[in-house]
This record gives sequence, structure tokens and C-alpha cells, in this order.
Amino acid sequence: MSMLTPPGMGGKYRITGDRYPRMRRPRNRRRIVLAAVAAVTSLGLAGWGTLQLIDVFSGGSPASASSSQANGKACATEAKAQPGEGKPGESGKSGQDKDQGARLPDPSDITVNVLNATGRSGLAKSTADELKERGFRIGKVANAPAGLDKKVKPAGVLMGAPSAETSAALKVLGTQLKGADTRHDERESADVDLVIGDAYKKLTKKKDAEAALTALAAPAPSSSSSRCKN
Repeated sequence: MSMLTPPGMGGKYRITGDRYPRMRRPRNRRRIVLAAVAAVTSLGLAGWGTLQLIDVFSGGSPASASSSQANGKACATEAKAQPGEGKPGESGKSGQDKDQGARLPDPSDITVNVLNATGRSGLAKSTADELKERGFRIGKVANAPAGLDKKVKPAGVLMGAPSAETSAALKVLGTQLKGADTRHDERESADVDLVIGDAYKKLTKKKDAEAALTALAAPAPSSSSSRCKN
């Protein structure tokens, strides 16, 4: 046994020369497989990123380009249909006005009859005076007729003809009294009634009524308009 042989080791571990035998660890196949998978994944991500850059600089895919062109044509068609650009003699009302049936009138164009259906005296006059200060025209100020006297439970009832113009006037008047019901009767005149009910305390605060009136008059953006802006 050579002097290089460790004590207690013999057989195939016996060293007979002047050098130790080279002992190699077996190759780890798992590491090789993982390294190959990582390399393939990296190449795939790099290719995908390249395609995305090409898509961005080339203006998008054909499908998205076709969709953009279709939206552009639709927006152009809607722009041609805007009021003021139609044929001579047309009324020029916007699409919202046509949907509402009539333009919202100014309070000074609305004649309001203030009727008291409660047992509290003086409500009709004080309410009429305040509506007048807010710009409404005041018609009749009196007690409610027998069919409504002591029979109106909410804060009030707004009444008028079923025409589109009167309906618009009732919407404007409704901003002045929160919680009032709206009804239509068979009258043919353009005036409207404010019938004061049992739950009435006072008109809506002036600043709140003005804010409600502003919101009512503001045009609601259509989905097609939002699409064209985008």
C-alpha cells in the first residue's frame, strides 16, 4: 500500500502511485433540463416583446385599425346630424330636446297657480311671493278645490296639461319643491298648479333649487359622444 492511501481504505480506493485518483461527481441532469427550459422561456418572452414593439410602431393590428376606421365614420355621421347644419327650414332642436319633447322653459315663462290644500292659512300667499322672487309668474292664489282640499298628503302636487311643453314646465317647477308629486289633468291652458299638501314646510332652498335647475338643463352626454371623444 502506498503512503498516499488513507488509513483504512483499500480495494478500489487503494492508491498505488504518487497521485490521488480524480473523483468526478455525477452530472446533475435536472439542472441541465431547468437551464434549457429557462433559455427557451427567455427566447419566447423576447420574441413576444419584439412583436409588441412592432405592433405599436406600425399602428396596431389590422382588426384594431378597422375598428378605428368604423368609429371614425360613425362619429363623422353624427357630426353631420348636429343641429344647425341641417336643411333650411328645420327647427334645429338638439337630440336631447327631441327626446324631452320640448325645451326647458325659463321660470319667467311659467305661470303658476298656488293652491292651499291644508288647514294652515297664509301658505298659498307666502309661497306665491317666494316663487315670484325666484322669477316665476304667479296666476291664481287661493284654496284648493274641494276635490283636493285636505286630501294632499305629500309636500305638494304639481299639476298641468299632458303636453310636452307643460311637462317641461312641471319639471322646472319641481326643482323648487322637493318631494312633490306630478300629475296631469285635462286642461288645455299652459298654466300649472302648485297644490300645497300636508307635509309642506317650505320651498327648497334657493341655492339648492338653482343647482337642481342647472343640472336639469345640462345636456347629458350620450354614449356615442363619449366614444367619439375617446
